[in-house]
Amino acid sequence: MTTELVPTEAGDARITYHRAAAPKALLALGHGAGGGIGARDLVALAAALPARGIAVALVEQPWRVAGKKLGPAPRTLDLGWTPVAERLAGQGLPLVVGGRSAGARVACRTGVATGAVGVVALAFPLHPPGKPEKSRAEELLESGLPTLVVQSAADPFGGPAEFPELPAGHVMVPVPYGSHGFEVPKRAPVGQDEVLELICGAVGDWVLGLSA
Repeated sequence: MTTELVPTEAGDARITYHRAAAPKALLALGHGAGGGIGARDLVALAAALPARGIAVALVEQPWRVAGKKLGPAPRTLDLGWTPVAERLAGQGLPLVVGGRSAGARVACRTGVATGAVGVVALAFPLHPPGKPEKSRAEELLESGLPTLVVQSAADPFGGPAEFPELPAGHVMVPVPYGSHGFEVPKRAPVGQDEVLELICGAVGDWVLGLSA
C-alpha cells in the first residue's frame, strides 16, 4: 500500500493505492460527504479486489486531507477529484471511477471528462432523507458511461425501488437490509460479512466484465 498527494484547485488530494500483481483494471473510489476512506464498503473492496486483478485507488478529497469534517459544494468536490482521476487514467489500465454517496455523485458528473470507462455508484444518494421530491437521478442517469449502482434496501437516501428506470448500460444491484453505510441490523437474516462479500463480488464481476 502506497500513498500519493495530487495538487488540485481545491487543495491536495491523497491517493492510497492497493495494487494488484497483474492488474486488468484500476478502480478509483471516493468517499462520502461526512466520512472518509475508512468506510466499510471501501475498505472491503480495497482488500478483496486486488486478488482478482483489480487495482484499487482510494481517494481522499482535499477537505479531508486538510482535516475538515464536512464536504464542500459539489463544484468544489469535482475540482478536487478531476485531476486525480485524470492522473489515474494515464496509468495504462482501464479506469473505472466511483465512490460512495457524494463520491458516487462526483464520479457520475465527471467520469466521461476524465477518461473513465465506467462508474461504480455505491449508496447513491438519490434524494435527501424524507425529501423524495428533491431527486438527483439526473446525475446518475446521464453519467454517459456504463454504471453499476449498489444500493441498500433500507437506504433513507433512496432504496432500489425508488429509482427510475435505468438506461441501457446501467445495472442495479440491491443489497438486502443494509443502511446507507451498508450496515446490517443484528436481527437481519444475513450477516455483515455476507453483505460485504455480495458487494465485493458484484463490483469485481462488473469491473472485470468492462475490461474483458
